[in-house]
Amino acid sequence: MISLGPNLGAPHTKAFGGGLFELRLKGAEGIARVFFSPLIGRRIVVLHSFIKKSDKTPPYDREIAEARMKEIKREHA
Repeated sequence: MISLGPNLGAPHTKAFGGGLFELRLKGAEGIARVFFSPLIGRRIVVLHSFIKKSDKTPPYDREIAEARMKEIKREHA
């Protein structure tokens, strides 16, 4: 974000719908994914992160992020 700014698009982010987004990161340790949501005003809430070990995002990791997003939405409704 330092070099590209806050308005990242493809291939750096992917929208999953319902306010859930995936940030795609590459580093020395491998490929990482971070699920986030812009839920509270201009703040971004990081919901779940993991090191990617397969071609597709595991459904379990997405389910964790969705459950946490629902919890945060309930708290701030």
